[in-house]
Amino acid sequence: MPSAAVSTALAAGRGDRARLDAVVRTAAAATLWLGLALVSYWWAGGGGVTDLGSWAEGLTSLGRLTGLLSAVLLLVQVLLMARVPVLERAYGQDQLARKHRIVGFTSFNLMLAHLVLITWGYAAGELGRTPATLWQLVTRYPGMLLATAGTVCLVMVVVTSVKAARRKLRYESWHLIHLYAYLGVGLALPHQLWTGQEFLHSAATTLFWWVLWGAAAGSVLVWRVALPLVRSARHALRVTSVVPEGDGVVSVYMTGRELDRLGAEAGQFFTWRFLSGPGWTRAHPYSLSAAPDGRSLRISVKALGNGSAALASVRPGTSVLVEGPYGRLSARARTRRRVALIGAGVGITPLRALAEELDYAPGDAVLLYRFRDTPLFDRELALLAQERGLRVRMLPGSRRAPGSWLGAGVGPADDVTALRYWVPDIAERDVYVCGPQAWAEDVRRTTEAAGLAPDRFHVESFGW
Repeated sequence: MPSAAVSTALAAGRGDRARLDAVVRTAAAATLWLGLALVSYWWAGGGGVTDLGSWAEGLTSLGRLTGLLSAVLLLVQVLLMARVPVLERAYGQDQLARKHRIVGFTSFNLMLAHLVLITWGYAAGELGRTPATLWQLVTRYPGMLLATAGTVCLVMVVVTSVKAARRKLRYESWHLIHLYAYLGVGLALPHQLWTGQEFLHSAATTLFWWVLWGAAAGSVLVWRVALPLVRSARHALRVTSVVPEGDGVVSVYMTGRELDRLGAEAGQFFTWRFLSGPGWTRAHPYSLSAAPDGRSLRISVKALGNGSAALASVRPGTSVLVEGPYGRLSARARTRRRVALIGAGVGITPLRALAEELDYAPGDAVLLYRFRDTPLFDRELALLAQERGLRVRMLPGSRRAPGSWLGAGVGPADDVTALRYWVPDIAERDVYVCGPQAWAEDVRRTTEAAGLAPDRFHVESFGW
């Protein structure tokens, strides 16, 4: 497509999609703050502020407030990772995951404060009586045994979500433990109906909580359970071949029915379950490594764990269950005619697909690819350079120093100087990045130092 046509198409598409995504993000943030303000207002209207005048009642009152705020954030946390399409398109998985993490830890801390304050208040403000009071609350109050079990589940999830703990767990183990968050939420919230006065003292509050609970539960059932099952049945994906790419990477080719209706774009990812034996119940997120053509799909995966290593032995004809497509590392995020694609290692996979699908004139797209030993898709990238005018810059070698995203083979120039040398107009482009999380953050800092606006940095990073 000629450069002028690309600019015209982008201008038209950018206006509609960018405005819609911005409206959704604004509405989502406003809804969250409105929900928190509402429960705080109802707490204050129910005597919450007045009760602060005495020690014991003040502790109990603060315990109720922290419990209410924690409950709202706990349900919002579920919504953020329920794969709701309108949120997926507006934020992308990377942003949603970061917000999910912040909301989750905030909710957990408020829940702990709720437990401490409410118990201390019920113990008439006497620390010595709190253990016995806690035992009485757990064993005598309706729903508290369930809430205790739910709290244990949530503690387990939070502990394994701390970065130091995550590094010691296999992805498969972490994913299985993380599913207990749904059980924790389901067990922790019912006691509020039986013992929480703020939940039942008016029709408005009751309606608010039932709507919020229904939205969280319904979103999970529809978008995480029902839609993937329907989509998998409709498209009947099967493996056609598994091709070694070198350096422990294999490409898995799949075909199915009506793949043009799947709605996938280059740069997006799915979560995959290959029905090839034990372990099929655990889904793994892999990006498309070729632009979807309506007839077939391809992913390219490096053997980094049990699930990814097992793909090398998957046989043709194996059935595949999918969830997705997910992610905003696609043409949807594009706002400029010129683009820069920056990838590391197997992170080249979605960028290679983008380089194939995006519209650009010769020279308007540049790819910077850092790899340790052997580059992936070198022939395919050379063909894209020849046929599409993609500018490719290979950056070989391990990372040369902490805080640098460049390989040791690129010379002594600092990161910003090197980036500006290879892409002098980097500040005027959209930048798509995929690689390990810490490496991607180093790229972000470098591009911002080179003048790139933060909203034109689009990232999909490894990590869970």
